[in-house]
Amino acid sequence: MIAEVVVDISNDSVDRVYDYFALPTTQVGMRVRVPFANRLVLGYVLKLKGDTDFDKSKLKTIKENLDDLPLIKPELVEMTDFMSSRFFLRKADIFKLILPASIRNDTVREKTFEVIKFTGDLASILPSMNKNAKSQIAVLNYLNEKGEEVRSKLSEKFGASAVKGLIDKGLVQIEIMHQNRTPSSEVLADNRVKLNKGQQYAVDTILANADTYLLKGVTGSGKTEVYMNVIESQLSQGKTAIMLVPEISLTPQMLNRFTSRFPNNVAVLHSGLSDGEKFDEWQRIFKGEAKVVLGARSAIFAPVENLGVIIIDEEHDNSYVSESNPRYITEDVAIWRGKYNDAPVIFGSATPKIESYQKALNGEFKLIELNERVNNLEMPCIQVVDMLNEVLDGNTSPYSRLLINKLKECVDNGKQAILFINRRGYASFMMCRECGYIAKCDDCAVSLVYHSSEEELKCHFCGKRYRALRNCPNCKSTSIKYGALGTQRVVNELQEIFPNVPIFRMDNDTTRQKDGHKKILMQFSKTSPSILVGTQMIAKGHDYPNVAFVGILDADVSLYTSDYRSTERTFQLVTQVAGRTGRKNNDGFVVLQTYAPKHYVYRFASQYDYVGFYNKEINLRETTMFPPFSHILRILVSSEDEQRCIQTTKKIYDRALKLKEKYGTMFMFLQAMPAPVKRIQRKYRYQILMRVGLSDNLVSDIYNIAEVQEKGVSIFIEHNPNNLR
Repeated sequence: MIAEVVVDISNDSVDRVYDYFALPTTQVGMRVRVPFANRLVLGYVLKLKGDTDFDKSKLKTIKENLDDLPLIKPELVEMTDFMSSRFFLRKADIFKLILPASIRNDTVREKTFEVIKFTGDLASILPSMNKNAKSQIAVLNYLNEKGEEVRSKLSEKFGASAVKGLIDKGLVQIEIMHQNRTPSSEVLADNRVKLNKGQQYAVDTILANADTYLLKGVTGSGKTEVYMNVIESQLSQGKTAIMLVPEISLTPQMLNRFTSRFPNNVAVLHSGLSDGEKFDEWQRIFKGEAKVVLGARSAIFAPVENLGVIIIDEEHDNSYVSESNPRYITEDVAIWRGKYNDAPVIFGSATPKIESYQKALNGEFKLIELNERVNNLEMPCIQVVDMLNEVLDGNTSPYSRLLINKLKECVDNGKQAILFINRRGYASFMMCRECGYIAKCDDCAVSLVYHSSEEELKCHFCGKRYRALRNCPNCKSTSIKYGALGTQRVVNELQEIFPNVPIFRMDNDTTRQKDGHKKILMQFSKTSPSILVGTQMIAKGHDYPNVAFVGILDADVSLYTSDYRSTERTFQLVTQVAGRTGRKNNDGFVVLQTYAPKHYVYRFASQYDYVGFYNKEINLRETTMFPPFSHILRILVSSEDEQRCIQTTKKIYDRALKLKEKYGTMFMFLQAMPAPVKRIQRKYRYQILMRVGLSDNLVSDIYNIAEVQEKGVSIFIEHNPNNLR
């Protein structure tokens, strides 16, 4: 028997299938050790066949099978073909997504403990015991009453030597038990509710056909209850479910709700787990012990069988697109797995992607709408504040008078408030007022962010830290200016305004430790009055009924970026953040601060008018021929050697020029240039930007011209990239 094997080497030159003689026990989906280029390497078996087109005398034999049973399910083996062609990925890199590193490389083992059991006749054993062996006799009496006990507890109570003595005499038995390292969750009462007509219609529609659905529901409309009812129905038929959320910060609250509804049946997968937790949760899924998988983007590769439904909540979120190697789009993988399993796929959002809503209107997705909040609650009022008028009236602080008044009213009433600023740290930069010097990272071409609590400047790209400026290193001036405010500065200043009110901060700096998100959110949920200040991780999914006020401190942060999606993202952020309030009573209020109050995005957002915004935006996209009416592709070249980076970029650009000659007007834009952030982690970055017509052949040709082998140079292709930094 011949085995087709992919070797675990991330290199384009070896990215193909190799034939080996299989061992008698080799199966598809197994990890194997194979001889390759005078060494033994890890490989994955894709296929078994009876013959080969190669000279059998030159074929080598698999050295060993690393698994008793295949770790890669047949569905996921087939999925590698789809992903390699759809995203132009190396198969070895796809297997890195399918198998967690701890399982792929055998770096983690099951956690076990010993249980001591006694099943003998105590009355017949005691007479033969040495009367001085008092501890051993005490152990036997204890076990005779309890039947069994964990060895470590017995040793602590009676002494390790006494326990070992009984084991050596054969009077007690040892049983090895497996211990799951399960992420903690809070067990809540199963507060299931009777679905309203809209929710019931959504559930019935989804269960009727295995299609792809866009569930467009305003914030607070009960989308999660729809998800859980669909999952419950599929589980009753012996099927499984995958539920994705965009932010790790959403997982604790969602995990609590899901484990309460589906006790002992939920596994969680995300990057915040320890290696041991990830290993055990993956094993529970693989063995079929957990039927519901909850997690972030990577959970789409969960090794479930008989998949009944895939749900992608907050489908508009950027995190569902992988921006590091291997680069893939979660939506496309979900749709493939849905079709493979004949299972419905649900994309849920209050503010769907423009592309998703267009697909729904065109019939590619089936549209289901929930236009009202549960219990007929009204959407909170959004008051737009012109910050330029604040300045003209003498208020130069970052907080409008209305915001401070509403915040004071909120805490005086014993309620909670959320303040959103999508910028962490104390200030976005430190600059010398005299000579204009700006502190920048040595390894990245970006300004450093000031963090006052540590008195440090940090690079938010590579993590490098520097001492905060006391005087300018260029001209020695002590006149230092701070840039735009961040979460840390907001907390510091609010503590002066509201000294007796607990203020919590939630951003990448405060949530780095294990369970950081969970601890902050738990403290906030149990503290009233209180204020939560945070970045976009607080903007979606959270459900805290006592939040009566939301302040958006600088709505323009996401509006003025060099990205065709900037207005779309601003609309989504404003709508999602506003939806965190007024979820219990009609007492929610939102203050949105901006220097561009007449911008159409704020007009539509303040009225929660998604359809109006969509119509405006889709017309602009069609007029300017931006996606979804075209493809934007970026070929990103990076290297520590700038000249080599430039030469490689030029080589690919010359190929792109020939493609432009071939396709003519299908090329609307083509240009090579340094990336906006020219250097990250000591690597120079150059890019080729293209905007082209809707042709799959053209896109495929663009991927092909980027296949350049240059030592020390990395090349990535991004399709409709989330950002162009």
